[in-house]
Amino acid sequence: MPAFRTLDDLDARGKRVLLRADLNLPVKDGRITDMTRITRLVPTVKELLEKGARVIICSHFDRPKGQRVPEMSLKPMQAALGEALGQPVAFADDCVGPEAEAAAAALKDGEALLLENTRFHKGEEKNDPALAQGLAKLADAFVSDAFSAAHRAHASTEGVARLIPAYAGRLMQQELEALDKALGTPQRPVVAIVGGAKVSTKLDLLGNLSGKVDVLVIGGAMANTFLAAQGHAVGKSLQEAEMHDTARQIMAEAQGKGCTIMLPLDLVAADGFAAHSPHEVVGLDAVPAGRMALDVGPATVAAVVEALRTAKTLVWNGPFGAFEIAPFDAATVAVAQEVARLTEAGSLTSVGGGGDTVSALRHAGVAERMSYVSTAGGAFLEWLEGKALPGVEALRV
Repeated sequence: MPAFRTLDDLDARGKRVLLRADLNLPVKDGRITDMTRITRLVPTVKELLEKGARVIICSHFDRPKGQRVPEMSLKPMQAALGEALGQPVAFADDCVGPEAEAAAAALKDGEALLLENTRFHKGEEKNDPALAQGLAKLADAFVSDAFSAAHRAHASTEGVARLIPAYAGRLMQQELEALDKALGTPQRPVVAIVGGAKVSTKLDLLGNLSGKVDVLVIGGAMANTFLAAQGHAVGKSLQEAEMHDTARQIMAEAQGKGCTIMLPLDLVAADGFAAHSPHEVVGLDAVPAGRMALDVGPATVAAVVEALRTAKTLVWNGPFGAFEIAPFDAATVAVAQEVARLTEAGSLTSVGGGGDTVSALRHAGVAERMSYVSTAGGAFLEWLEGKALPGVEALRV
């Protein structure tokens, strides 16, 4: 794994530490509806506080586009952070300038401060050197615990990391170590499961994975495009006719790289996209003209499970079917349960991520039973695509 400084390398006592968090939490009527990102941040903050650091937390929230939007203030996060940490957290009404500097200067060892939304400044998303300098002025060291924002070269993710000593927080460290085990230096054989609606949105991902994994399992509606490209009738199923040549090219290139592509062996064809829509399990060439494939069938599940039982590493991005509506969650749940069992048995390292994937794994009740589930969304996908993430690159020793 590439070398990154971590909290083990930081003598934090008495130092002002600027901690880049991701507090872009779901909020409804002024109330936080999902505390996951705060929960995952707590270990880093607590460790720094216990070591006697003066912790200054910054984050973006929503898309104010460089304007001060009251509804997008981080102020509501202050109490939630304090409750999670078990101690008060101060708040500054800006992230740079006199007010932020005064609040940072007033901190004592073991105290924490939350700064206002970094995106209230236009320079944040432009990685403006002046804003980065303003942030650096607040602290002696920078700690990034926001892998989910690391795919953007912003002032608070990349710019400031170039100006003062920069370290990976425990959450960032955990994410980087998990991803390295998954694709950087994995135990083989490696299986990747990729689902989703469209081939066109995952070309880079498929291209990168086919050169790194031993078996690439394609599910979701994108599998329909591959099946149709092979001449199978898919009825009214969602597919991209204009991507047939691309699908055939992807399969040919994968074969040239020694990667086996697994497509569905059977499908669950339904009358329409609705819960408990009349449906049946059919063969690849038996999808009725008026029906659509909303899941893969039991033969496909059995084949995927068999591949997983001989694998050592799994990377998962995307469900097999329309998991949001019963009974078209069956394949995703069945495979997820087997992944969890193999992981707990110690025979499989399993890493999943991406918005729908996280939701699907939670739906299956296995999110806490896998080796690692990334909530990083876009950053996780760009990493799967093999792209360098600016907020990670800035942390390299």
